[in-house]
Amino acid sequence: MAPTSVKDRPVTRRAASGPRVYLDEPNVGVLEKRQVRECLASGFISTYGPFVARFEEKFSEFLGVKRAVSLQSGTAGLHMALLEMGLQPGQEVILPACTFAASVNPVLYLGAVPVLVDINPLTWTMDPTAVEAAITPRTRAIMAVHLYGNPCNLGALRALAAKYRLLLIEDATESLGSRYRGKFTGTWGEMGVFSFNGNKLITTGGGGMVVGRSQSRLKHMGELINQAKDARRPFWHREVGYNYRMTNLEASLGLAQLSRIGKFLTIKNRIRDLYAEAFREVEEIRLQEPQAESAPVWWLSSLRFNTSKLGLPLEAIQARLKEKGVPSRRIFRPLGDLPPYRSFLSTSVPRARRLFADGLSLPSSTRNREIDIRQAARIIVDWVAEQLSKKYFQTATRRSPSAAPLKTATRGAARGRKRP
Repeated sequence: MAPTSVKDRPVTRRAASGPRVYLDEPNVGVLEKRQVRECLASGFISTYGPFVARFEEKFSEFLGVKRAVSLQSGTAGLHMALLEMGLQPGQEVILPACTFAASVNPVLYLGAVPVLVDINPLTWTMDPTAVEAAITPRTRAIMAVHLYGNPCNLGALRALAAKYRLLLIEDATESLGSRYRGKFTGTWGEMGVFSFNGNKLITTGGGGMVVGRSQSRLKHMGELINQAKDARRPFWHREVGYNYRMTNLEASLGLAQLSRIGKFLTIKNRIRDLYAEAFREVEEIRLQEPQAESAPVWWLSSLRFNTSKLGLPLEAIQARLKEKGVPSRRIFRPLGDLPPYRSFLSTSVPRARRLFADGLSLPSSTRNREIDIRQAARIIVDWVAEQLSKKYFQTATRRSPSAAPLKTATRGAARGRKRP
């Protein structure tokens, strides 16, 4: 089996400019290849065969639920969840402004109206106070998006759903394995949706999964995604269906990945711990904070830079880190700033906009070695110290052109220590 630990991946050739670190690449090894070969040998490579059912069963066992329905993507899962819950044209769904477009698009597929609200500045997930302020007589559902693996305040959101008789749908596409009050995300609402895209915690290459409280709805969903075919009558379709089925090839890969999920969960959180340790005293960096009463699995470890103090826009910071061998990814642009969604902002979203201006996701792939994550973190810390030193020198020079040159900033500069 291919190594799965942060510490035991074989040494690879490093880029001359820095460590060989992976942003969000999948961890696929010998076991996955063996499982896919077994599927190929069986002849069941399409949507009919045993691997899909086995994957659904094992996934249900992991979450402790009775049933799971596999699909082609997390987006398809959200579409089917909203459809199955009876969302009608003109009804409103409240969701955070800071999320991927795949969260909002299924709402529009059904002719419903997304209502975008601001986020908590620390956890980066939807602010329950903003959610309540956005509720109207047309509101039908709240979509809780567990951004980067950090659970929402599900206690508050469930209370709002009960108070106003709304549906709670969980977009858990980034939070497989995360818990709130000891219970897995995706199992709190009427339905929960997961993604197995190539960069997720486990992957099927694409694919998704839906779980829910109503077994009859999940059963009906399983029929809908198979073109609504009636198994009792050949080529008989009782209603309009969808071709959203997962293939056996995808499911075989998912089975192998799911068997390694314990290791993956450990590595993800170890990576986050390494960053937290490195950045603990760096005032110019703030990691995304966990929701109270939760146990996140940090799919992507992400941070905010104090860009004003560093004196550079985020684009420049990202470019500098790339030059030093540290890849990164921007936080999602607020949906209300994009052409298809501009009319759906319920109010201003300054926190989501600030996060987009300041936030980056760091290398978080389970393929990374601990030594390389430490080195990447040290590069970031040293670069912050260097940038602060340059800015200090420039300010001092403007004030006094004859000022003596400063020595290279120490790490203490980045940690907020008083500079001479």
